[in-house]
Amino acid sequence: MKNIDWNNLGFEYIKTDCHVRSTFKNGKWGRLGIHRKDTITMNVAATCLHYGQACFEGLKAFRCKDGKVRIFRPKENLKRMNDTASYIHCPQLPESMFIRAVKKAVSENIDFVPPYGTGGSMYLRPLLIGTGPRIGVAPGDQYDFIVLAIPVGAYYKGNIKPVDAVILDDYDRSAPRGTGHIKMGGNYAAGLHAHSLAKKMGFPINLYLDSKTRQYVDEFGTSNFIGITRDGKYVTPDSTTILPSITNKSLTQLAEDMGIPVERRPVAFHEIADFAEIGACGTAVVITPIGRIVCGNKTFEYDSEKCGPVLKKLYDELTRIQYGEIPDRHGWLMEVE
Repeated sequence: MKNIDWNNLGFEYIKTDCHVRSTFKNGKWGRLGIHRKDTITMNVAATCLHYGQACFEGLKAFRCKDGKVRIFRPKENLKRMNDTASYIHCPQLPESMFIRAVKKAVSENIDFVPPYGTGGSMYLRPLLIGTGPRIGVAPGDQYDFIVLAIPVGAYYKGNIKPVDAVILDDYDRSAPRGTGHIKMGGNYAAGLHAHSLAKKMGFPINLYLDSKTRQYVDEFGTSNFIGITRDGKYVTPDSTTILPSITNKSLTQLAEDMGIPVERRPVAFHEIADFAEIGACGTAVVITPIGRIVCGNKTFEYDSEKCGPVLKKLYDELTRIQYGEIPDRHGWLMEVE
């Protein structure tokens, strides 16, 4: 194991031993290679630089209670990345190559996987970028697929402690992470402005309303929205402009396992006053409970001291599966040999 203060890891870049990379050229993907330097070179006319031909994913590997290392639901990330690749005209990633790449990124950096019991994990960042040169508006003819592996702690310090969120009345009128009717993976550039403004105002995250009418909840700047009604239902927005969260998908399955009714539907803004619990969910945060939402001169208060009972139950169930403390009854974990 590396000499790292595992109990005090943040969510930030740490150089590890290597990253994994493959290049698409002449119509086919090349061999997966191990690269020790954490830099890349590309043509100054690369399509990722000029036309935004780029996307990323985020998933985690966990050192489990039995000492083995397992990756959480990598095939779901592959499906989402290929959906995005189709939309931005990048080549599809073969499942076998994607799985080999994420496994290799973990195994080659195995000493950076945080020990069981520290609350840490290894964050995997698959990245697909257009590296072929183009000046005319057209897809590139060369692409690089890269997988980074980084040890991380909680995205927010005290991950299960409630945080405050803000709705920025004049600055969040564009769809944050989706693109119309195509549900895509990661490209957060459109949300950076609103996120930075929220931070300056002292709020860890911002909450988006729909950009057309501003009458419905979409998602938080970093993660999906969950609301727990006073009669115990799990409610999450059905919107074409939000990230199709794998964590949210997993939590809805666990909620159904527990007998909690699940509603995926449009969530009217006025409903947030009536929820018993609200949470932000995603790969990085798992579930972060929301203690307060501020919108102009209105403030919506929840429990600011602790996570609500339903969200806490779901958080515990998901993390216990991820760390191998209870059976993986849905086959979500993939062992790294």
